[in-house]
Amino acid sequence: MLVVEGLRKSYESGRGSVKAVQELSFTVEDGRFYTLLGPSGCGKTTTLRCIAGLERPEGGTVRLDDTVFSSSGRFMPPHRRDIGMVFQSYAIWPHMSVFQNVAFPLEVARPKPPREQIRKAVEETLALVGLEGLEDRPAPQLSGGQQQRLALARALVRRPRLLLLDEPLSNLDAKLRERMRIELRELQRRVGITTVYVTHDQGEALFLSHRIAVMHDGLIAQEGPPRDIYGAPRSGFVADFVGTATFIECEVEADGLHTLGGVVRCGLPEDVRQGDRAILVLRPEDVIVRAEPARAANEFAGTVRVAAFLGDHLDCVVDVAGTRIRARAHPATRLAREQRVWAELPADRCVVMPDDGWRPRAAEHDDDGDA
Repeated sequence: MLVVEGLRKSYESGRGSVKAVQELSFTVEDGRFYTLLGPSGCGKTTTLRCIAGLERPEGGTVRLDDTVFSSSGRFMPPHRRDIGMVFQSYAIWPHMSVFQNVAFPLEVARPKPPREQIRKAVEETLALVGLEGLEDRPAPQLSGGQQQRLALARALVRRPRLLLLDEPLSNLDAKLRERMRIELRELQRRVGITTVYVTHDQGEALFLSHRIAVMHDGLIAQEGPPRDIYGAPRSGFVADFVGTATFIECEVEADGLHTLGGVVRCGLPEDVRQGDRAILVLRPEDVIVRAEPARAANEFAGTVRVAAFLGDHLDCVVDVAGTRIRARAHPATRLAREQRVWAELPADRCVVMPDDGWRPRAAEHDDDGDA
C-alpha cells in the first residue's frame, strides 16, 4: 500500500515561491489503479516525481508498505525505491534493440542476475506486453504503440512493487490511444501491480482507474471512484473539468429550484437549503429532448440552436428561457435548427451544489452547427 501524507513541494519563480503541492494526502491500496487527474500546472506530475524520488519534497511522508521513501530527515534515492516508471516521452534508448532496452534494468542491478535468468525475465515480460518475436528489432523501428509497450516492459521486468505512469499515452493518435488504454487496463489487472497514473485526459482516468484524485492548485479537489467523480461532483471545478456539463444558476425555494422560467423539482444535498443560491449541473446524456411534449416532470419548452451529428450521437444545444443546455440524443433522432422542442430534466439525474462561484470554460459550440 502506498501512503502519501502531508506532501509539500514548492518552486522559486520570477514572481516568488510557487506552491506546486500543498499538504497532499492519499492512499493507494495494494494492486489498485489510482489516477491523479487535473489540468496543466495542478501539481500532479510534481506529486508523481516526489513519489519516484526525482524531486525532494519539503515536507510530508511517502511510504510503500513499511518502506519509507521520504520523510523528515530521510530521503531514499530513486534507484533504491522498488518502482518502475514510464515517462511521457517513453525514454527508450535508440541505440539498443528491444531486448537490450528491457534487459537494461537487470543488467545494472546489484547483484546482477545470471544471464539465463535475465533472458527468461525479458522474454516473459515481452510476451506479457505483446512484443514477443521482436527482441532483435532496433527500438526506433517500432511503431508508437509498440514503443509504449516497450517502455512498459522495461518498467515491469524487475517486477517492482509500484508502477508510476506519467501521461504515457499522450503522444499517440486518438485511435491508438483508445486501443492502448484498453491494453493497459487489462495488463494492470492481470499483473496486479499497484499503479499511480498521471493524466489530464478525463476519459483515460474514468476508463482506467479504481480511484481518481482530481487535483487543482496543488490540492485534491475531490477523490473517489470514477462513477462518483463524474456523477456526483462536489464542486464547480470538478463538474466542469470531468466531462461536459451545463451550469444553471437557481434559487432554492420550498417548492424546488426556481430557474429556466419555472421550477425544477429534485433532491437536494445537505449543504443546500431554502433561500440559498445554488447551481444545477446537467450532463448532456441526462437531458431528454423531444419534438413533442410528454407532460413529464421538469419538462421545459425550448428551441434547438445546434444539432450536430457525431456518428454515435446527436450533439445538441437547446435554448430554454435564454439558457443554453447541452444535450445528447440518439443519432437517429431528427432535429433541426430553430425547431421547437421540449427538454426534460429527470429529477434523479439533476446534480445540485452550492454556488461556489465557479463557471464553465468557454463553450465548445457556437451557432455554426449542422442542422
